Amino acid sequence: MLLVERSGYYAWLKRKLSKRQQANEILDEKIVSIYKKHKSRYGAPRITDELHASGTVCGKNRVKRRMKHLGLRAKAKKKFKVTTDSKHNLPVAPNLLNRDFTASKPNQKWAGDISYIWTDEGWMYLAVVIDLYSRAVVGWSMQSTMTKQLVCDALMMALWRRGFPKEVLFHSDRGSQYCSQDYQIMLKRYGLLCSMSRKGNCWDNAVAESLFHSIKT
Repeated sequence: MLLVERSGYYAWLKRKLSKRQQANEILDEKIVSIYKKHKSRYGAPRITDELHASGTVCGKNRVKRRMKHLGLRAKAKKKFKVTTDSKHNLPVAPNLLNRDFTASKPNQKWAGDISYIWTDEGWMYLAVVIDLYSRAVVGWSMQSTMTKQLVCDALMMALWRRGFPKEVLFHSDRGSQYCSQDYQIMLKRYGLLCSMSRKGNCWDNAVAESLFHSIKT
């Protein structure tokens, strides 16, 4: 048996590590702490942001390498509620966007969608309008029920904030809210072109899906 204090032994081990290794150990502890704090939902970009906010200087690529070394990977919440009611007899618009999510200027292409999220007031439906040029949310509405008014309010906010631009291509899924007469009249009244995803194909509205994924995780 070695007559050595436990703390002294581990201190000796520390001295055997290079400065880089010691720095990695300190960084690893911080990464694990942030990862656990956010219930395993933060990946390298967000963990890097928190490290910077706390005064730790490191790059995203280094954090990514350390997370891989530690076996840490961001977990996403599983979707649990369908928000697209496409079982209706309302008119459906063609897919004019055709997965071309690029835009050469603002107010050229907008995308809209609805999701179900947790808030301080309980579960709520959130409808958004995204400008595909900047990926900015230019309009939104939140209600406890999923009605046509939800999407109409989100669109009206976008129109007001952007000065009522004309000939914007507006893309959405083919849910009953977007196919409703009130919503379609609103699109025509303000000179917007309607485009809709194919049935059951979430990739046709991938930008909006990505936004809701980020909000939920």
